[in-house]
Amino acid sequence: MKEGPDIAAIAAMVGDPARANMLTALLNGAALTASELALEAGVTKQTASSHLNKLVDGGLVAVEAQGRHRYYRLADADVAGLLETLMGVAMRAKALRTRPGPKEPALRRARLCYDHLAGELGVAMFDSFIKNKWVSPGPERTYALTRLGRAKVSSFGVDIEDLENGARPLCRACLDWSVRRHHLAGALGAAILERVFERGWATQRRGSRVLEFTPVGEAQLKRVFAFG
Repeated sequence: MKEGPDIAAIAAMVGDPARANMLTALLNGAALTASELALEAGVTKQTASSHLNKLVDGGLVAVEAQGRHRYYRLADADVAGLLETLMGVAMRAKALRTRPGPKEPALRRARLCYDHLAGELGVAMFDSFIKNKWVSPGPERTYALTRLGRAKVSSFGVDIEDLENGARPLCRACLDWSVRRHHLAGALGAAILERVFERGWATQRRGSRVLEFTPVGEAQLKRVFAFG
């Protein structure tokens, strides 16, 4: 038996259609109950609970009890990144769902990937970070903020030192499934989107990962981060 990480076990957990639907539903960063996830997966609550126990034991999902309810969420940003990458591979392989629906263009334009901006706007913003040399590449899809980059994000109200003191990588490249290029993830990606929400530039569509920017908000995002 070969030593090292058992990717087959993780692949098997993600590969089940019901569990895949549950994990995708949790990509918006919300915590959902077993009943809510059962609806997303199209299974009974009892079956959903069995799936969720496997996902928790496998380290893909975390659970938190509050009163009589148990709430499930993705274990961390790495799991979200894994799911987005798999969605990118599925797009290239043309393994598409049969329910494209009218939401698809909006998801491609701007959406929530766990807790950071994805879609066309997210990719364009990250492209600008690279073009303007606000970041420099590091190992394993991580990036470091340059002096120019620190000045840029600080002027946007991001406390860089506070982010650097956390356990999460500051800047990571996350493969965007719809654009098939990278957007900005990590602690910085989350902090930037938080500032966007605080300024009222965008809101999350109810029950969806779609992010709806106001015309002024989109124009301001492009102005601040020099893309468009």
